Amino acid sequence: MAMNLAQKLIQSHLVSGSLEPGSTIALKIDQTLTQDATGTMVMLEFEALGLPRVKTEISAQYVDHNLLQTDFKNADDHLFLQSACRKYGLWYSRPGNGVSHPVHMSCFGIPGKTLLGSDSHTCAAGSMGMLAIGAGGLQVAMAMAGLPFAIKMPKILGVKLVGELPPWVSAKDIILEMLRRYTVKGCVNTIVEYHGPGLKQLRAMDRHVIANMGQEMGATASVFPADEAVRAFLKQQQREADFVPLQADEGATYDEEDTIDLSKLEPLIACPSSPDKVVPVREVAGRPIYQSYIGSSANPGLRDFVIPARMVAGRRVDDSVSFDINPTSRQLLEEISRSGDLATLLEAGARLHQTGCGGCIGMGQAPASGRISLRTVPRNFPGRSGTEEDQVYLCSPEVATASALTGKITDPRDLDMDYPEFTEPEQLSDMRPLLQPPQEIPVEVELVKGPNIKPLPDFEKLPEVLKGPLLLKAGDNVSTDEILPAGAEILPLRSNIPAISRYAFCRVDENFYQRAMDLNGDCFVVGGDNYGQGSSREHAAIAPRYLGVRCVIAKSMARIHRRNLINFGILPLLFDDPADYDKLAQDAELEIDAPMKQLKPGQPVNIKNNTSGETIALRHDLSPEEIETIKAGGLINEVREKHLLMDS
Repeated sequence: MAMNLAQKLIQSHLVSGSLEPGSTIALKIDQTLTQDATGTMVMLEFEALGLPRVKTEISAQYVDHNLLQTDFKNADDHLFLQSACRKYGLWYSRPGNGVSHPVHMSCFGIPGKTLLGSDSHTCAAGSMGMLAIGAGGLQVAMAMAGLPFAIKMPKILGVKLVGELPPWVSAKDIILEMLRRYTVKGCVNTIVEYHGPGLKQLRAMDRHVIANMGQEMGATASVFPADEAVRAFLKQQQREADFVPLQADEGATYDEEDTIDLSKLEPLIACPSSPDKVVPVREVAGRPIYQSYIGSSANPGLRDFVIPARMVAGRRVDDSVSFDINPTSRQLLEEISRSGDLATLLEAGARLHQTGCGGCIGMGQAPASGRISLRTVPRNFPGRSGTEEDQVYLCSPEVATASALTGKITDPRDLDMDYPEFTEPEQLSDMRPLLQPPQEIPVEVELVKGPNIKPLPDFEKLPEVLKGPLLLKAGDNVSTDEILPAGAEILPLRSNIPAISRYAFCRVDENFYQRAMDLNGDCFVVGGDNYGQGSSREHAAIAPRYLGVRCVIAKSMARIHRRNLINFGILPLLFDDPADYDKLAQDAELEIDAPMKQLKPGQPVNIKNNTSGETIALRHDLSPEEIETIKAGGLINEVREKHLLMDS
């Protein structure tokens, strides 16, 4: 039977299960990726498993998020991660090497391999024919330990690209068009596979832009074929020998299909404060801007910096605009330095920032309150920039640069210039010597733990009777940035669960922490649609669990956060009738009306509102394995109890 590329990638790594959408499958994981905002917890979890060394082909740890060293915390974590890499056999990428996703793609990306990462944008590596999936840190730690990755078989959406992009329209506009069509929750439990003649115009790093932001639609992964564009990329990275041609079989079909005619696209922009609030740039043109921001994992390619440089050559950005340049790797920074493009940007008035994630996760570069910031980053959730009253728009480098020149949102087609030409260099500097490789022979290494690095808390099993107050009722599309924010103040506490828990839900209810501490017992949280969208940050599950949350009820949940809840013993339930959301008020006393030992796959669950006397029907989509994890109080407890790693 003819197979599409996603099916081929899954089939070649299938440990158990079938390709029937919705069935539980287990996949062999070849590579893992961790970054410092999530990696410290992964290393603490791996330490708790008691294994001497990772069992993957490649595991790499990047330091790209927490680069501001305003005190000891981030620097201490970097030393801890470096020591953990030496102890457990991982590659280590030090601060300044660049954003994990493009660096991993440059150094380790191989068509046909699986990659699991504790960063939701790990899916970017699908741009080169990999099956790349973001997950919670604990699942990544388990993959590092040699265990397969379990997930429900996604349906596969085939998107055929036809036609050619017009001038001033680029890869960012393709993914913004996808978000316009599918919204932030339209591709949950879906792999998006891109194919068709329109691919010929897209370089590997253009595809990275699209695959990266597949996460913003809720997609499990995005997949592109490994064709001549991928071969050219690997040759440029001095790794052509790693190229493996991969594509869908002739006549392959998909569960769902769509077509995008590239020739009909125009410059698009996502308005505050959601990636799917997409409109043509011309509809919002003229609004004055404060900041224009180039870079991030969502636009990390060389052309994403060279095109802006050539747009501003001989010109100056508007005096009212902060034109922020965020190189995504040392390799890229070296190249635009040698070519003179960096000097061109600086001469035009640009501000140069260090290579890393930076302002994308609120680590500096916060915009002025209420002022418009145009960014080529993947997300614009409320407050993510570091400014509570932010106005962040997502757009292409072309739109961001045109607007920097005029001081207002500008359709680049209205500029008095031709679209700049750009040709990729045949070869770039090799990034791999900048990374520290694993020790070939295991060595005795003591983990370096500063005073802010605390052990992972022990969590009890799920109680037989689950009851308590509804401590928080939240709305639709609550992101992990709202459950547990990022930013320069909070993220440095990532290795200290008691400390970081003080900020749980602070953007939804600033009194949540104190109310949870006063309760000092089990409680419930209720959410609307798409609860937990966004980052894979498992702290958004660990901190609520630390504060006593034992059950989250929602209309629907984002894939990664749902699994993170399970990993730490929080029961995820869904309203059988979404309208029943309105029947639950904050502070109501709730009780599940059956003992937890009776929880079974597909079995309805009723919850009694002891305050109003009503009973509400709930449901769950938990597998037998997930139920066992929850009952054990989380995945680490289960692994310890069942000795799951003894024979892995």
